[in-house]
Amino acid sequence: MPQVFHRSANTFSKVSIFGALFALAAVVYGLALINRSSYVTWAGVAREQPVPFSHRHHAGELGIDCRYCHTTVERVASAGVPPTATCMNCHSQIWRMSPTLEPVRASYRDGTSIPWVRVHDLPDFVYFNHSIHVHKGIGCQSCHGRIDEMNLVWQESSLQMEWCLDCHRNPERHVRPRKEIFNMAWKADDQAVLGPALMREYEIERRVDCNVCHR
Repeated sequence: MPQVFHRSANTFSKVSIFGALFALAAVVYGLALINRSSYVTWAGVAREQPVPFSHRHHAGELGIDCRYCHTTVERVASAGVPPTATCMNCHSQIWRMSPTLEPVRASYRDGTSIPWVRVHDLPDFVYFNHSIHVHKGIGCQSCHGRIDEMNLVWQESSLQMEWCLDCHRNPERHVRPRKEIFNMAWKADDQAVLGPALMREYEIERRVDCNVCHR
């Protein structure tokens, strides 16, 4: 029986099969990169707000404690968005006529909320509790980055599940003394020694069960 295909077809078929596998792997790798990029996660992208509130000025330069605005961060799941009255505690006296702050004054006069753009916005199927993280010695900076150096706030990390699990599997790398929770500039002298010691003191477990975050 005469040969239907030339012998070179064998080489071509092998190259095609392996080439297809490499192409598929490249596509999967590319999709993984896109999924982790700021295009999807919004990490590193400063968000425009109705009022250009500067954490760098208020928390960094003026040294205002996080809890002055985020009053519930130590007690409940949500850190809380400050009411306009909190802003007016100072701005009824300072920069009273600034055009930039007119939305704040209008909100205070009319009793309407300022439509802030949420930066750290987790999916509805994810449960995150600020108070338990604060109680267990996880500082603001671990999740939010050096927010005291940001003019307009951006999301420091991806907030994807793999990022959360990395901390839950290795909490000793992030835990700090409770008195330093709100100190953005704090650094441990030797985290490798301090971390495990605080894990024992604060009774921290490596919680990676699904129901910890998905309830």
